[in-house]
Amino acid sequence: MDFNQNQNQSNVEYEHFNHNGTKKKNGKEKKKGKGIFIFLILVVLAVVGANSIVITKENQYKLIRQFGRVERVISTSGLSFKIPFIESVDVIPNQLLLYDLPASDVITSDKKTMIVDSYVLWQVDDPLKFAQTLSGSVSNAERRIDTIVYNATKNTISNMKQDEVIVSRDGKMTVTVDQTDADVVGNDLELPSETKEVIEIKSLTEEIMEQIAHTEEQYGIEIVTVEVKKLDLPDDNKQAVYTRMISERENIAAQYTAEGASQAKMIENTTDKEVAIMISDAQAKAEAIIAEGEAEYMRILSEAYSDPEKTDFYSYVRALDALKASMTGDNKTVILSDDSPIAQIFNGNY
Repeated sequence: MDFNQNQNQSNVEYEHFNHNGTKKKNGKEKKKGKGIFIFLILVVLAVVGANSIVITKENQYKLIRQFGRVERVISTSGLSFKIPFIESVDVIPNQLLLYDLPASDVITSDKKTMIVDSYVLWQVDDPLKFAQTLSGSVSNAERRIDTIVYNATKNTISNMKQDEVIVSRDGKMTVTVDQTDADVVGNDLELPSETKEVIEIKSLTEEIMEQIAHTEEQYGIEIVTVEVKKLDLPDDNKQAVYTRMISERENIAAQYTAEGASQAKMIENTTDKEVAIMISDAQAKAEAIIAEGEAEYMRILSEAYSDPEKTDFYSYVRALDALKASMTGDNKTVILSDDSPIAQIFNGNY
C-alpha cells in the first residue's frame, strides 16, 4: 500500500513538472510571435513609405497617375509624395536630347539627287501633352521627329537648285565685286580693284526650321535646331559631277588666260607707244643739240676768220687736218708741189 501511494505521488509530481514545462514553452512562443508581428509592421510601413516618396531629379519630369489618368506633373527637383499603391509615377526626360536621323535621298528643283545626313536637338516642352500624344515615349517622339524633319528637308531642298543648296549650307556666300574697269595709266595697267564681300543669306537650317513651323508643338516637344552633317551625291552621279566641274574649271581657266593675254597685249602696246615717243623725243633733242653745236661752230669760225691774227693759225690747223686725212694706208709719204696750198702754208707763203 505504501509502495502504491509513493508511485502515485511520483506520477503526480511528474505530470505537474510536465505541465509547468508546457506553460514555460508557450510564453516564449508568444514573445517570438509578437516580435515577428512588429517586424512585419515595420516592413509594411517601410514599403508603404518608400512607395509614397517621389524623388525628382534635375533632368526629369515626374507624372503622377491615378488609375491611368495623369493627376499632376512634377517639374521641380526634390522630394514629393503620392498615394501608395493607388498612384503610379512615369518618368519623362527634362533635358536636351540628340536624335541622329538616318541619311536620306532628296531631289533638288533641277532634278539632282542629293544625300542629306542630319541630326536634331530637341526637348520635351509640355510633359502632359507629351504623355497624352506620344505616351511619354522617347522612341515615339523620335519617330515623329524623323517624319517632321524629313518632310521639311524634302520640301526645302525640292525648291532649291543644287548649287543653292550647297551655298546655303552655312548661311554665308562670298562675292567678288569689281570696283573699276581696267585702265592704262603711264606704263602701268590699272586692273580692276576686287573686293570680296561675305553676304549673309538664309541658311539651310533656317529654311528647314521655317518649314517645321511649330508643327512639333502639338506633341509637347520643341525642336531646337536641325543641323546638316553632310551633303553628298549618290555614287553613280559623282563621276558625272566631277567631269562637269572639271569642264567648268577649264572654261574659267581659259577665260582667265584670255583676259591675261588681253591685258598683256594692252601693256605691250602701251610700252611700244611710250618707247616710240621717248625715241622721237630723244632724236628731236639730239638734232636740236647738233644744230646748236653747228651754230656754235660757225660762230667760232666766223670769229676766227674775222681776226687777221687768228686767220693764219686756223688756216694752218685746217691744212694739217687735210694732210692728216689724206695720209691713208701704210705709206706715210706725201709729195706736194710748190703751188699746192698746203705746201704754200708750210713754206709761209700763204
